Amino acid sequence: MHWHQQTVVLPAQRRGLHLITDVLVERMPTIRACRAGLLHVFIQHTSASLTINENADPDVAADLEQSLNDLVPESGPYRHSQEGPDDMPAHVKASLMGSSVTIPVGAGRLLLGTWQGIYLCEHRDQGGRRRLVLTLSGQFERAEESDAVD
Repeated sequence: MHWHQQTVVLPAQRRGLHLITDVLVERMPTIRACRAGLLHVFIQHTSASLTINENADPDVAADLEQSLNDLVPESGPYRHSQEGPDDMPAHVKASLMGSSVTIPVGAGRLLLGTWQGIYLCEHRDQGGRRRLVLTLSGQFERAEESDAVD
């Protein structure tokens, strides 16, 4: 078993769900050398989150965003309000959605379902750049083993 880890910084996004699957695969090329393993993706922020959901119809992401806004309105009686009206609701949404996803990897690709993709859920109007820690563990083709960290 070998481990690869790196940090990926994503550019600032508008509020909503943003498909990032291809960006993660591009930024961590060691996935292509993984015969069998797991990719863990962790977001280092408390007002954004990660999820896996349908990647074929963009209405799904829009409907998820609307559902989150309906569940967690900005008008709530929040005590934590110094960072703007979208901050505390963003913390609640991030807790509901989660800070990480884990995806099986096999034969050099993510083993997501046909219609699945990894989404960055930006819960702030002006969230800024987002840092993700990608940790890949598994069995790698011999050419990559010399680069792996035990």
